[in-house]
Parts: sequence; structure tokens; C-alpha cells
Amino acid sequence: MSSTLDSKPSVVNADNIQTPISTSMPEHIFLNKWEDTGFEWEGEIAPATFERLSAILTTEHEQANIQLSINLYRRSNVLHLAFQLAGDVWLTCQRCLQPVDINLTDDYDIALLDDESQVRLINEEQDYLLLDEVVTEQSPERLLPLKKLIEDEILLKTPMAPKHDDCEMTVEQFGEIPEEEENENPFAALASLKGKL
Repeated sequence: MSSTLDSKPSVVNADNIQTPISTSMPEHIFLNKWEDTGFEWEGEIAPATFERLSAILTTEHEQANIQLSINLYRRSNVLHLAFQLAGDVWLTCQRCLQPVDINLTDDYDIALLDDESQVRLINEEQDYLLLDEVVTEQSPERLLPLKKLIEDEILLKTPMAPKHDDCEMTVEQFGEIPEEEENENPFAALASLKGKL
């Protein structure tokens, strides 16, 4: 069951931005309700609650919660989704097969554009997405898939083949390794034929 912020109670902070009161991170944001007034959420989330991320987490180490701060705001007539992650996840080192710590701490700011014409309103370095490509419901409400977008960024931050900086590759050996017999030099046979031809 997805959690979507819709008719939840809210508070207004010092910047006059409505902040919904919620104990768990919403999976979606109703853009029709929050895109003009602004939206904020802050809290902790367990890495295993992200379905795709959960598939690559190691079970050999306890996973701590990730600190998350979310801010949906409008600047220069462009909607932005900004969020800060703080925390680590534990994956499996592809060399030694032991848990390896991956730091996720970073700040993100993604412009959410109505169409390509808005690209001129943002910096060249600014990450952006077209709302038509990410909004999951066009009517009656436009749902921004908040949790999926955050998980996308986490997955981009995690290496495809995580490794410790200094570790040895794990090699499992079954049985005895046979000693190589000393082979004769294959050219020695040719040398013996040299004078006979």
C-alpha cells in the first residue's frame, strides 16, 4: 500500500511553507496540491524500504537508517525537488565477499520541467527531469513518484561492483592442486631431427 500525502494535517514554517505532518516518508506527492505552496519532509528511512536497493544490500551487516530531508519548491517559475541524504549502506565487496560501507551523504537538486522550453531557465549543470516522463497520474491528480526518484539517485551513487580499497580476492580451493609435471621442451624433438633430414 503506497503512502501519498493528500489530506494530511500540515504546519506552516517560518518561510511560510506548508509542511505535512507525517511519520513515514510519502511514496508520492500530489503536485496539484503542493507545487505552488511548497512541500517539506524530514526524517529517517530504512534502506530496505527501497525495493531495488534492498536487492543489493548485504545481509552480513546491520543497515542503519538514512537521514533524509526533502524540499519541493518553485524558483524562477521552475519546480525543484531538492533533498539531502546522510548515511551509509552496506553492500558486498566483489573481491573479498565481505561487507563494504558505501557512503550516500550528498545534496541533490533536480529541476522538474513542464516541457523542453524551460531548459533555458536553468543552469547548464542543473539536473532536470520532464514532468510528463515521471508523473504517474495525469488526472485527477498528478502524482510525483518521490520515493522512486530518491531511490534512483541512491542507486546511481552506489557502485556497480563495490570493493574495499585494500582487500584480497577470496579464492575457494577444493582438493589438492596437482603438481605440473616437467614437460620436455617441444623444440628439443625438432632439434634432434635437424641433421636427419
